[in-house]
Amino acid sequence: MSLTYHLQVVNLLAAVLLLIAFAMLSQRRIVGLITLFAWQGTALAASTIIVAWSTAQHHLYYSAALTLALKVVVMPWYFFRLVRKLDVDRDVEPMINIPTTMLIGIALVIFAFNLALPIAQMAGTVTRSTLGIALASVLLAFLMMITRSKAIPQVIGFLAMENGLFFAATSATYGMPLVVELGVALDVLVAVFVLGIFFFHIRETFDSMDLKHMERLREK
Repeated sequence: MSLTYHLQVVNLLAAVLLLIAFAMLSQRRIVGLITLFAWQGTALAASTIIVAWSTAQHHLYYSAALTLALKVVVMPWYFFRLVRKLDVDRDVEPMINIPTTMLIGIALVIFAFNLALPIAQMAGTVTRSTLGIALASVLLAFLMMITRSKAIPQVIGFLAMENGLFFAATSATYGMPLVVELGVALDVLVAVFVLGIFFFHIRETFDSMDLKHMERLREK
């Protein structure tokens, strides 16, 4: 009975992750997008802690702590700092209008649930029922990444996709080995800092964060 209660909470947090993914699709301001990313990290860390507690998978506690430190504190702080320095907190119109994007997102969720169904039946974890939501979160993050022309939203979309992959790993196999997770976290952290430098160079060169300028430069 206790395990069932824990699973209900994990399912609730999985639904929150999916709702946040849809909210990120419709968000036009970069600061709002960063805030949603931090909330997504919080929900991911909370679900990881509950899974660790209910299944005695103690390495997941370290994964949750790493997620809280990087996805809720360090990376949002760094992105907020970039937004202030680059002065790019304004409405960003996606390449596809919001209603169409949301309809595509709904179609991707249906596809993800159908794709995850046979995989979930083969998985031996108690959280396998959330695998469909995890895959849907990955696809929605990918959709957000390819429908934005600004650099920072694209990077946040990539990080949100990594959140979905981590949640999928937790659902299917109770997460990756700790050494692998530490390596991935370090790679992501280094990549974000390098991209921050890249953002400054883009701003200095084009006086804009729109990557379409780089495409026009390549065409020349």
